[in-house]
Amino acid sequence: MMLLWASAGVPLGVYNIVENFNVGLRIQPQILTFLSLVTWAQCKYYSYAWPWRKTIGAMLPISLLMGGVEAGLVFGLRRAKEDGVSWPVTLMAVLAAVLLCAGVGRHYWDIWKMRTVRGISFLFVGIDALGDLTSLISVLFQPKRDVVGMVIYGSELALWLGVFACGGYFNFRPWLGGRVERCRRGGLDGESGEDDGAIGEATTTELEDANMRRRSSASSRTVFRTASASAPTEEESNGQR
Repeated sequence: MMLLWASAGVPLGVYNIVENFNVGLRIQPQILTFLSLVTWAQCKYYSYAWPWRKTIGAMLPISLLMGGVEAGLVFGLRRAKEDGVSWPVTLMAVLAAVLLCAGVGRHYWDIWKMRTVRGISFLFVGIDALGDLTSLISVLFQPKRDVVGMVIYGSELALWLGVFACGGYFNFRPWLGGRVERCRRGGLDGESGEDDGAIGEATTTELEDANMRRRSSASSRTVFRTASASAPTEEESNGQR
């Protein structure tokens, strides 16, 4: 995912610069590529135990290659645009949108397969979605209305909002239902006796624990792990014993 976003920064930067977007939109793809590569390097260092020399040795050539490709494309496509050839610039926009959406779209496969949203922080999703929204607003206030630029940021924003919606359906709705059921059981337990209440509470706890283990099993290999995704499963705990 990180390499997809780092790669998306190259055509996005080319498009924003060639189309003479404002300074903020020109700098944003460079920041996206840099932070994505840094995060990718951290994944290799911490999750895969790469030595720091190997990590930096892999990150630097990729960074220089992406920077060189972007600089060359900017000069080349500016000349092409002056000659009246516009399709290469449009191709950059399409590539940027596809790569950005591919980075988000991998979570939809995981959501469809596991029927839950896991391995990603909703705080990160909110920050990234807010960034897409502000970028979209910035494109809207350009001197010249750029529909293609709106599609780039709007498509990723729509996918992030979809992740939020899936989180509400698969995560928040069962959690809220469990809380309501627990309160209802608590009211009934007060009438039927403490023994029945203890049984009901134990049953609810067992169901929640089983649901947690299901969500945390086979967790996504991503730096945006949730706390539940990092919790050991029952099998791992028994193996440690």
